[in-house]
Amino acid sequence: MKKLSILILCCYAQITAAQTIDAKATRETKALFQNLYKLSNNHTLFGHQHATEYGHGWANEPDRSDVKSVVGSHPAVIGVDFMGFSGSSPEAIRQAKEQVRKTVVDTYDRGGVVTAAWHFSNPVSRGGFYWVDSLSLPAVKYIIPGGNAHQTYKEILRGIGEWAHSVKGKDGTLAPVIFRPFHEFDGDWFWWGKGHTSREDFISLWRFTVSYLRDSLQVHNFIYAFSPDNKFNTREEFLERYPGNEWVDMVGMDNYGDMGRDRYDLETAARKLKIVSDYGREHGKLAAFTETGLESIPNVNWWTGTLLKVMKTPGLQLCYVLVWRNDMNSPAHYYAPFPGQVSVPDFKKFYTDDFTLFEKDLKNIYKK
Repeated sequence: MKKLSILILCCYAQITAAQTIDAKATRETKALFQNLYKLSNNHTLFGHQHATEYGHGWANEPDRSDVKSVVGSHPAVIGVDFMGFSGSSPEAIRQAKEQVRKTVVDTYDRGGVVTAAWHFSNPVSRGGFYWVDSLSLPAVKYIIPGGNAHQTYKEILRGIGEWAHSVKGKDGTLAPVIFRPFHEFDGDWFWWGKGHTSREDFISLWRFTVSYLRDSLQVHNFIYAFSPDNKFNTREEFLERYPGNEWVDMVGMDNYGDMGRDRYDLETAARKLKIVSDYGREHGKLAAFTETGLESIPNVNWWTGTLLKVMKTPGLQLCYVLVWRNDMNSPAHYYAPFPGQVSVPDFKKFYTDDFTLFEKDLKNIYKK
């Protein structure tokens, strides 16, 4: 009995040590964090970027997703993007914010989870969110405290903060959002990437972003996710630009290359995810496979033979896995199946596996 009591006490301590970095986080945000943490002991939620906004050959249809058309349930996690929140006309920005607000609120009201990426258009030069040699400026040093575009950045964040206060569900409570800024920062393809800013400036940018949203703008419905690409091989490399535990709620990784795009190296993908998962468990953080997928899904057994196989690696505790979007116009740019797509039979096996959770499987995820 004594041994059992110690085990229970240790498990309880592990769970209670996991908490949001925002002491003032809303009740629903704290509940989501704790429930994701607990569910990741035995399950992983399935996510799809832009799943309900558009899909293969369609857009803006109420309560539709390609995933639901195949298995009868939306993904448990819906990915949105703050891409349109800056860098456009005031009217275009207003429309983008309203569209994303509606997606977030609808998902929250159904009981699903939202994660927001930020393909942030360069605020000091042309070139968009990608790095373009002939156009882009290394914006990070300009927008951090002390930089000559710092006020511009604060104004952009004020717009995000105002939006965050608007995402109220039918019950009047704010919808929590897993906010994943500056993703894949260990590559050079984005202007915030490793080749375009120093470690110190990147960490300064991250800390200011969280502090300004949370402490100055009183945004208390965000969970902050840190997610490099798959370029690390050790824990030390994974943490090279880590801003500190007090600034991160979730650790993750994006990895397409090892999952079939460049090669099938499931052992390497699992080993890197284990670095992420172990760090999360040791430090009370959520851990997730924040982006992956195989474009066009030509591998008919990719869902169970590749993705689920990696997710079920012993010791991995990941709260969700998210595959990329299904373009509404492109015949080949899609990452989740739709009716008639060749991987549908295998995806149905993936769906029915007890390990995976979809939106229909979630019960009161915003309540403790």
